[in-house]
Amino acid sequence: MDEIKTVNPGRRAAYASLCKMRAGKYTNLEVGTMLSRMQLSEADRGLYTALVYGVTERLITLDYIIGTLSGRQLTTLDEGVLCALRIGLYQLAYMDRIPPHAAVSQSVSLAPAKGRGFVNALLRTFVRGGCAVSLPDRADKQDLSVRYSVPAPLCAAFLDWFGKDTTERIFAAFLEKEKPALRINTLRVGASDAARRLGGVVSDLCNGCVKVTSFDGVLEGVESGDWFVQDEASALCASVLGACPGDTVVDVCAAPGGKSFAMAMDMEDQGRIYAFDLHKNKLSLIERGARKLGLSILETEARDARSPKESLIGKADRVLCDAPCSGLGVIGKKPDIKYKDLDAMSRLPQVQYDVLVGAAAYVRPGGTLVYSTCTLNPEENTGVTDRFLKAYPEFAPYPFSFQGEVQSSLTLLPHIHGTDGFYICRMQRR
Repeated sequence: MDEIKTVNPGRRAAYASLCKMRAGKYTNLEVGTMLSRMQLSEADRGLYTALVYGVTERLITLDYIIGTLSGRQLTTLDEGVLCALRIGLYQLAYMDRIPPHAAVSQSVSLAPAKGRGFVNALLRTFVRGGCAVSLPDRADKQDLSVRYSVPAPLCAAFLDWFGKDTTERIFAAFLEKEKPALRINTLRVGASDAARRLGGVVSDLCNGCVKVTSFDGVLEGVESGDWFVQDEASALCASVLGACPGDTVVDVCAAPGGKSFAMAMDMEDQGRIYAFDLHKNKLSLIERGARKLGLSILETEARDARSPKESLIGKADRVLCDAPCSGLGVIGKKPDIKYKDLDAMSRLPQVQYDVLVGAAAYVRPGGTLVYSTCTLNPEENTGVTDRFLKAYPEFAPYPFSFQGEVQSSLTLLPHIHGTDGFYICRMQRR
């Protein structure tokens, strides 16, 4: 216990979180809870966050290294020993600013007393080998899984959807540290002005977005309501809906509110947006965000999208159905998603279809309906919209222009567009 007290507080917190998260807790929830509970310096907060997300992101690769160096089955290792090894190896292999001696000694101190000798020996062996990550042969069926730390069943699914070359490019993009994107509150500041203030560039995918290289100066603008963090794909989704001043808009799965906020800005805060969500406790996120951004046209309500509000049926000019999904397009931001059970995801397309049918009831004749997800699973994307368009012939594909091409549906890929993996389909009620 005394040895653990001497460990850097950021590493100690990361060790505690990673040991708990093996029980299946979401990374962002665990990180939020720990940071709110512990009094950590800014540097320690950064180290803690980097270790928790980093170890989660590279878990399969780290475990492969441990198994290779030790010659032991991981199931025979104490959980505390395993967590200490992962933290040590991650620092040695992927964090170039941490001296090897610090990574080794601190990780050894984290481990349970009976396992410290083993942790010390394995980490020092790795250092003597130049901290080189030895991966399976390219022809090995484990290659993609180990190289990009993606479970074998999910690898197989992506290979079926995209083929090997595109799958590898997507997986590599998930591991890249992408530039943050901000949706600018164009009611207060122009995108070009914001880009100059932040040292960023206006997005070529969505005019209201700015890409920045770091978060320097970002938080001040978030607090003042000049902008909020939003991936370009999400901002583009709101833009494709085409909301205009004076429109009546329904966002059936609105929390935490980013797309509703973007649409309100497009509408110049004129008209009405009904921001519905199944979970009542999430509505406060939308309300607080709208107040900070100075938006007055949002009206929130807890509502199951599969049961439309009768007074709004057939009344909306635009309806956004950003359906609950597997999240397989945002693995780069939420690495724990890739460890979810694929069987549980198989139930989603029916839920998504039902949500889309409910959302469609709000659309007036001539009105616009957009279905979107942040997944790359075709069954949750084209599988849902193709089924819907076949069953409801009063709706038809409604083309839009994207980078000079006219199309009614679009799949954004991380390695091509530099965004989250995202699907957008626009339809119109005849």
